[in-house]
Amino acid sequence: MNPLNSIAGTIIGGIVLAIVIGLATMGIAFNTASFIVWIHVLAGITWIGLLYYFNFVQVPALADAAGDDGGPGGAGITKYVAPRALWWFRWGAALTWLSGAAYLAHLGRFQHAFALGMLENSSAADLIIGVGAWFGTIMLFNVWVLIWPNQKKILGMVEASADEIAKARRVAFLASRTNTFLSIPMLMSMVGYGHGGFFI
Repeated sequence: MNPLNSIAGTIIGGIVLAIVIGLATMGIAFNTASFIVWIHVLAGITWIGLLYYFNFVQVPALADAAGDDGGPGGAGITKYVAPRALWWFRWGAALTWLSGAAYLAHLGRFQHAFALGMLENSSAADLIIGVGAWFGTIMLFNVWVLIWPNQKKILGMVEASADEIAKARRVAFLASRTNTFLSIPMLMSMVGYGHGGFFI
């Protein structure tokens, strides 16, 4: 059976190959920090990749579909694609935040980061990662408190009136655009933390 025939097989196969490569190139000693960062990056790519997909591809495509009188419409996307994408999106967000928090805790920097480097024995690096951590926290809030509950109304997963759906569309849209906006400086802060910042 070809593991590439299913998403589970593809993910498991990729993880096994990564472990084999890790053992071959880095040895058998387990590095907790690197493992947590690996999970954080994988989850983050899933989360932010889907965020960009929604904002750069799906939302404009659905707007075009709604304006195309003779076209197929967006029912296929809203019925089959969006619910599945939103599942990966919200759980990718949760795992990204949790693994990021675990990494900061592992380093003993969690409280320093969330205090934006203003605690005793803090450093400039705590400020850099703290900005990213706070943006990630705001983005996680937006996913679970604003985007997901409103998308359930939009997609008909929960009962809502036409007015409630119209309001839900606007709230979900603005929360998603806010996350796209915040993702750019958030990613700069994450990369800056690991590589000494962009500006010296």
